[in-house]
Amino acid sequence: MPTTYPKCQPSEMMGLLVLLNSHKGSEDVALLADDLDLEIDEILPALEFAEILQLVKVSEGRVTFTDLGKRLVAGTIHDRKTIIREQLRRTTLFRTLLRALEGSSDHSLTDEQLNRIASFTTAPADEAVQTIVNWGRYAELFRYDADERRLVAVRHPAGTKAAAGRPPPPGGSTAAGANDASGSRVPRAAPATTPTETRPALGVPVTA
Repeated sequence: MPTTYPKCQPSEMMGLLVLLNSHKGSEDVALLADDLDLEIDEILPALEFAEILQLVKVSEGRVTFTDLGKRLVAGTIHDRKTIIREQLRRTTLFRTLLRALEGSSDHSLTDEQLNRIASFTTAPADEAVQTIVNWGRYAELFRYDADERRLVAVRHPAGTKAAAGRPPPPGGSTAAGANDASGSRVPRAAPATTPTETRPALGVPVTA
């Protein structure tokens, strides 16, 4: 899987997936853009990110959910975050970052160390760091300590990984809410997540 990603926030991708779900899981990209009153190139970053995470497939201008994407939109907030967390872990960039966090004596990375890792991507440094922090926080892979200006690893109970491959339990509810980035003291990043929001650019109620 790739080393870097398009510039896209979690709420943008989730908003697009919610819309696709309302189209029964398969639709022309152009029609999705029309529904959002946007140009096609304005939704391409979110579409590409979803494809990178293997949540959708795009063929001949049509986007369709994969089985994993179907499980994600049908799941609870916990299910969704688990799926995205495990898909991020499979990418070169996040695998490298998480190994660095594990190898650190205090399981944290300074801004300088984070920027060094981001420099290996093809994206501009500021953009790469923002993407890393926003998605890592959303998926609860790590948190950002604004006072110490460092990333800190988040521990998950044993067996969490397996949840990504399981369908949600029967009757599981879909909780509304999304975690977005609109950063306070975090450099090029987002603050803590919020339960619900509407993505301004997409205009779609986001479900985390």
